[in-house]
Amino acid sequence: MNLTRLPALFACALMLSVAAHAEVDVADVKAKLLQARPNLPIESIRTAELPGFVQVNLTGGHMLYVSEDAKYFIAGDLYRVDQTDFVNVSDEERNVSRKALIDSLDEEDMLVFTPGAGKVKATVTVFTDIDCGYCRKLHQEVPELNRLGIAVRYLAYPRAGIDSDSYNKIVSAWCSNDPLGALTKAKRGEAIPTRKCDNPVARQYALGSEVGVTGTPTLIYDNGFMQGGYLPAKRLADRLGIEVASN
Repeated sequence: MNLTRLPALFACALMLSVAAHAEVDVADVKAKLLQARPNLPIESIRTAELPGFVQVNLTGGHMLYVSEDAKYFIAGDLYRVDQTDFVNVSDEERNVSRKALIDSLDEEDMLVFTPGAGKVKATVTVFTDIDCGYCRKLHQEVPELNRLGIAVRYLAYPRAGIDSDSYNKIVSAWCSNDPLGALTKAKRGEAIPTRKCDNPVARQYALGSEVGVTGTPTLIYDNGFMQGGYLPAKRLADRLGIEVASN
């Protein structure tokens, strides 16, 4: 064999490999998946970080990694091996798409408890339910969160579903002449007047399901990271990188 030709042969093979990878027919992959499983809830398909595979995004933040010929797939999270740790690539992707969805919302449709102009150090967007015990506990921390420079933006997620008692309560809070006060009263277990109006509750509930919310409270950080459950104010501040003075 003429060894002087090896670099040229290698370069040619590499170019063919790259070209083949670039010519993945996303529509064909989608068609084959839907042929096998017609009700597969595909949202989008894109090139995956894993060579030879495409990333199929499903509703609820779920992902499949599908071979480019659509003959095989991996269900579950993809990890990258870095020098010091394993990095969840799937979570990174979810954070990006989740952040884009949250950023696209109109803040006027949220109930926002804020420290005030010029005092906000971080923001958490919270999917909440009136009757959820830990949602009520988190709401008790809101004044302290505001004091620490954390704005709390509420989105509605009545866990019992649309037209449930919890749904009607949270709609009444959103439709109140004083939504923040009504929400606080309702979370204390106090009765508030029943109200109806054009409101975003059903849309926010659907959005929660779309981004993978399964319980409340669910917090979305500024970078799109999603955290389920309650954290005390100081621990949440620490998670957000806010320094808390020790007593």
